[in-house]
Amino acid sequence: MQLLTFRADGEDTPRLGARLDGDRIADLTALATAAGVRLPADLLGLIRAGRPALATVHALLAAVPPTRPLAEVSLCAPLRPGKIVGVGLNYVEHVAEAHRSLDTDRELPDRPVLFSKPSTAVTGPGRPILHNAHLTKQLDWECELAVVIGTSAFRVAEADALRHVFGYSIVNDISARDQRRSGQWFFSKGQDSYAPFGPVVVTADEIPDPQRLDLSLRVNGELRQDSNTRHMLFGVARLIADISSGITLEPGDVIATGSPSGVGAGMVPPQFLQPGDLVEATIERIGTLANPVIDAR
Repeated sequence: MQLLTFRADGEDTPRLGARLDGDRIADLTALATAAGVRLPADLLGLIRAGRPALATVHALLAAVPPTRPLAEVSLCAPLRPGKIVGVGLNYVEHVAEAHRSLDTDRELPDRPVLFSKPSTAVTGPGRPILHNAHLTKQLDWECELAVVIGTSAFRVAEADALRHVFGYSIVNDISARDQRRSGQWFFSKGQDSYAPFGPVVVTADEIPDPQRLDLSLRVNGELRQDSNTRHMLFGVARLIADISSGITLEPGDVIATGSPSGVGAGMVPPQFLQPGDLVEATIERIGTLANPVIDAR
């Protein structure tokens, strides 16, 4: 099941929906009202409500509901996470290019490298990435598999970790490379609009193995990143086990699992995002997250 959040023309309040057959959506909010059943108003509420709410969604969709073209609505970020846990240096080739261009360690990390992004960084499909030339001249891209937590996880064993996953999406981990401060990444990666997220959340039953997904990124149609999640140093289950060893992961939290090689800082010469650019991050079985870059001054 592919769940999303959208706005219809002329409406201010986001609605909960499901993508069907690629280019059509079902309005779950309207379907629940018409059927006289209770359903959370948004995706975060649906995740927190657990299996009974998902069963209600399945029942509504099984009745062959009316749909509308995806092109008739505006997609929003699927949800606003309570927290976003970022993972750095999680692909072998990216470790090498980061060492060359960003002065990080040459050696592969023996534990996941973690950082945070605030929820205020989240923006939705089609929404602008803000380029503020007063703050950065090195605005970079990173296509990443996003893991959406479904049930609380604390001190979870790696073997049990995937049971806590609600689904998967895409995060573009936008980074101002020249705003790292004494090695800290929070401001570099946490500014408003630096976490494009979407376009949908695909429930975990449709992606039983998150370590076999192609992912790529294009800037203005030119391929910049092209890899597969099997090349992660630390897979999704290991990440959940490691993070939850000391931090409670709650329903709706998101783990951005790291970027493959091909970032702008690693190019020769380096290339960075500029106003007018279009960035498209694609992950197999999830879709494409496209965002324009605009001048924020």
